[in-house]
Amino acid sequence: MRVIVQRVKSAKCIVNQEITGAIDNGLLIFVGFGLTEDEYKLKAMAQKIAHARVFEDAEGKMNLDVIETQGKILSISQFTLYGDTRKGNRPSFDQAAKALDAAAFYKRFNAYLAEWIPVETGLFQAHMEIESINDGPVTLLYEN
Repeated sequence: MRVIVQRVKSAKCIVNQEITGAIDNGLLIFVGFGLTEDEYKLKAMAQKIAHARVFEDAEGKMNLDVIETQGKILSISQFTLYGDTRKGNRPSFDQAAKALDAAAFYKRFNAYLAEWIPVETGLFQAHMEIESINDGPVTLLYEN
């Protein structure tokens, strides 16, 4: 599982000119699933993201998580995080989970996140337009 986490002042997902999810102050996350995911990995990653200390405290140090800042998460499915670009000019997606499996992983992962923090989402397998105002910028890659 790979998750790109961006601290944002705001973010939204648009599909067919309709907003499917929008947040102010929080985390925009792009989530990709590999072939070897399981419940333990989904739960562990959700807990890690919800408790990631990437927001600044009163002294300007990154000591606060999204829960403490009363932020939200906008979760976007992103199978291209498993694109292998080491050979040739076209990425290979052989290590990405198949669509049916990834859809189930995405739904469960977001449910685990929602145990701690409000979660908005994109639309799985849709062509999405993502708008965001990054804060910092702070962008991190999480893998398990």
